[in-house]
Amino acid sequence: MAMQWEEGATFSDDNSLICGVDEAGRGPLAGPVYAACVVFDHANTCTIHGLTDSKKLSEKKRDQLTITIKQQAKAWAIASASVMEIDQLNILQASLLAMKRAVINLPFVPDIVLVDGNQSPQLGCPVRTVIKGDSLIPQISAASILAKTARDAEMQKLHQRYPLYGFDQHKGYPTKKHIAALKMYGITPIHRQSFAPVKELVKKC
Repeated sequence: MAMQWEEGATFSDDNSLICGVDEAGRGPLAGPVYAACVVFDHANTCTIHGLTDSKKLSEKKRDQLTITIKQQAKAWAIASASVMEIDQLNILQASLLAMKRAVINLPFVPDIVLVDGNQSPQLGCPVRTVIKGDSLIPQISAASILAKTARDAEMQKLHQRYPLYGFDQHKGYPTKKHIAALKMYGITPIHRQSFAPVKELVKKC
């Protein structure tokens, strides 16, 4: 069972394998949801400057930090859940599934997993949820950056397949341009039909 991390809490074992986990893409109307996890060697935890919530960083800075994180982390993994899984399970459960896939793709079992937010996947190791963890915990900040850059890269690829929708700009989020494109061109196979704006268009077809 997951426990809630309290601000100010510390971990007494400096050699613990602490894994940070975060997701990207819960809010968009299209595309998969991504999750990433990051484990640092204790000596490297604070050597990467600029780690914070990925949403607070520019695209250029996220891309730069992604390279550094992958080079310096003891281990990292990225996973996703598909649009079909999102529609079948709901976005929360699909996000937790992506998180679980990321953690089990690590080459070892962490001593503890710290998950951004207040919901956590079912894992075979201790888990704690951390409200605003992407701004508080370096491992979670790093995970948020990897998840965001991986998802953005996937949406760039999907833009090549569906160029009329502007996925390269809004990454699937419900912007005015995206809603207008949906109304003009209809939905694509990568749109989440369980999400209200898309569901309403399906009903009208």
